[in-house]
Amino acid sequence: MAKKKKKKLPFVYQPIGFVLGWVSGAVAGLAFRQTWKALRHEEDAPDALDPDRGWGEILLAAAVQGAIFAVVRSAVDRAGAKAIARSTGVWPVASEEGGPG
Repeated sequence: MAKKKKKKLPFVYQPIGFVLGWVSGAVAGLAFRQTWKALRHEEDAPDALDPDRGWGEILLAAAVQGAIFAVVRSAVDRAGAKAIARSTGVWPVASEEGGPG
């Protein structure tokens, strides 16, 4: 079976990926602030070095923030890759199996 040679776009995708990463970070930050306000009715989430906050509150904030950032980042990365694939016909990042991930 002959292997198909694929065009690679990682170099072209890098600036797009950078912008998408920045945008996803900004969106995730806004989403976290709104989520924290809804959960705790506070403007600011606790800082790990705040002596007036307990372990539970600090770890809850970190877990919620991490989950939101991971979901938003994955959604934005996937949408960007799908858009590149639709417009060029090539998945922007090579995978081990050779197809879209």
